[in-house]
Amino acid sequence: MPPPSSTAATWIGLAGPTASGKTAAALALAQALPVEIISVDSALVYRGMDIGTAKPSPQEQALVPHHLIDIRDPTDSYNAGAFVRDATRLVDEIRARGRLPLLVGGTMLYFNALIHGIDDMPSAAPELRERIELEAAEQGWPAMHAQLARVDAVTAARLAPNDSQRIQRALEVWHASGRPLSSFHAERAAATTEPGPLALLSLEPQERSWLHERIAQRFDAMLAAGFVDEVRALRARGDLRPELPSMRCVGYRQVWEALDRLWPEDELRERGVAATRQLAKRQITWLRGMAQRTVVEAAAPDAVQQVQRQVRAWLDTGRVTFPG
Repeated sequence: MPPPSSTAATWIGLAGPTASGKTAAALALAQALPVEIISVDSALVYRGMDIGTAKPSPQEQALVPHHLIDIRDPTDSYNAGAFVRDATRLVDEIRARGRLPLLVGGTMLYFNALIHGIDDMPSAAPELRERIELEAAEQGWPAMHAQLARVDAVTAARLAPNDSQRIQRALEVWHASGRPLSSFHAERAAATTEPGPLALLSLEPQERSWLHERIAQRFDAMLAAGFVDEVRALRARGDLRPELPSMRCVGYRQVWEALDRLWPEDELRERGVAATRQLAKRQITWLRGMAQRTVVEAAAPDAVQQVQRQVRAWLDTGRVTFPG
């Protein structure tokens, strides 16, 4: 095996849209190589949210060490900055144990932040967030969007008037720093350098219909496994609100609304599948902007074997090195 090099990657990434087969490919790699998995998923961090996040089962987690799963209560927040800090630390710790870090997930913002760095923006302030939410409850999010347009026209122009999560964050940044969110993005763009060596695999289907069918099948499986009861139990805690980041996760938002509005199951299914398809579309758009990724056809019968062969090739050529 070639000696370690400054051009070698220190971790392997396995990305892809939801339902593309990442878990199966990761577990296959874990059977062949001494890896530990770092989850790159903004929903898997939450405890008690198992069915709707398609969280790896206890049996799957027992096969290989997993990290950044079940590390937050649903009342808490978790963001790209926290992920970069946690993942960077874990990469070093895993390599110190003589194992390979395997980063697996579909939260492309987290991958992007780890590869390119993150804006030095103010962190979320609960009091400020609550104030904005109360104002939105009185005036509506379109009015908050108009307010944002007066202080940060660039950000407002790329957001829909009802995109509550992003409008809220942009207003938070403005009130906390006195600067528009777009100014932080412009600073990062000016300072961005080429990322270091990467070994990033992406499971992407050529045909959207293949992915859409898998999304529908998985949502049906979630419903059959008790997804609605899982959300009922979360609501029964009494300390969760639909505005929290955890409850905004795709699927959870739709089930919460279904319970509020007494939707029949077929309407919930239709809305849940549609929202998940939109998530997959956004994930694929992110991936296509990652020029250094190596694409594997997710629908190929030998997709898992292709992933294994590519990782072996990287190891053989020194693109990725074992620690030590």
